[in-house]
Amino acid sequence: VRLVEFGGGLVQPGGSLRLICEASGFTFNSISMNWVRQAPGKGLEWVASIGTDGVKTFYTESVKGRYTISRDNAKNTVYLQMNNLKPEDTALYYCTTRAGDRGQRTQVTVSS
Repeated sequence: VRLVEFGGGLVQPGGSLRLICEASGFTFNSISMNWVRQAPGKGLEWVASIGTDGVKTFYTESVKGRYTISRDNAKNTVYLQMNNLKPEDTALYYCTTRAGDRGQRTQVTVSS
């Protein structure tokens, strides 16, 4: 299993970023995918999940209405569109498989 995330960066409060996770080494279209994050000094926090067909999505309360998880099974890719970012969204973001495989992470920093 290989998961490669990118798209993080530094953004001002209220800004947007789109995280991308490219997957390989497994049958992508048969596995639910997640995004999790780890803020400085804190543990891992589940952020969002998406079902195999991309129809069912779930979000932690703090990001509902601001984040959108999606996937393209033809490209073995999962996305996290993040809008109206807040300083408390600052964290290392990982994509994971349902089995818990994790990528190498991408840093998101929200600061003015």
